[in-house]
Amino acid sequence: MMPIQRLSRSRSFSFFAVFFLLLTLLALPGCGSMNKMLAAVGLADDNSPGTPDGMVMTAMDAFNEGDYSGALKIFEELRDNFPFSQYSLLADLKTADCRYYMGDYAEALALYEEFEANHPTNEAIPYVLFQMGMCSYKQIGTIDRDTNDAVMALQAFTRMLRLFPESPYTSEVKARIRAGRNFLARHEMYVAAFYVRSEEFKQAERRLGYLLATYPESDECPKAKELLAAIQSGNPPFRTWRDWIPDLSLPDWQTFASGLSMQGRGGSTDDGP
Repeated sequence: MMPIQRLSRSRSFSFFAVFFLLLTLLALPGCGSMNKMLAAVGLADDNSPGTPDGMVMTAMDAFNEGDYSGALKIFEELRDNFPFSQYSLLADLKTADCRYYMGDYAEALALYEEFEANHPTNEAIPYVLFQMGMCSYKQIGTIDRDTNDAVMALQAFTRMLRLFPESPYTSEVKARIRAGRNFLARHEMYVAAFYVRSEEFKQAERRLGYLLATYPESDECPKAKELLAAIQSGNPPFRTWRDWIPDLSLPDWQTFASGLSMQGRGGSTDDGP
């Protein structure tokens, strides 16, 4: 048993420690610093602004209201100041989401990739892989430009289907893949029409053959077959080459979703193109 004298000294020390802490807090310039110090010693109100709980609540409110810039600032502060809190994974993920919804797709992709590398077995990985594909998908331009973003999006979506074939995102991913493949087929048709205009018929024939072999399900196949037949018969459309140029834009993925089951899909994360 502790001697009475030693117990008395212990209580005196605790009293003076708390008294010193209170004096220190009173000298701090603002409540934010006070809350952080209280959080560090376990005395703060869990929902106060400077604590992880309070910061998450504030950040999520901002995020849900569409204030992604304001939410991002808080999530980044949470990651920096409380890296070992129970909200660290949430902060990592929502930081990426903020970047995505702000249109900073390259930065968002890097953050999603970092999350997957650090937490490969986390239950949010199907969503993370979906968003990685969307970061490239959102940057797809027109068929007369570089198609690398479309290729990267299809690679990411295909990988997701291979790893998580029964995820809630499967139906939408399949529809977006079909839209992306139609986009790439349109690109081949556009290039073929350009070669027809330049009277480089052998080059046009090669591109049309590639289109038919690579994208046999594409909506462009009937026109490609017709144009290829005209070239091979010696009757290329010199004056009507513009008629073979397809729509320059990315097809709406939702037009490909009508035949796919949307069961289990808790709504699209993004209803845009």
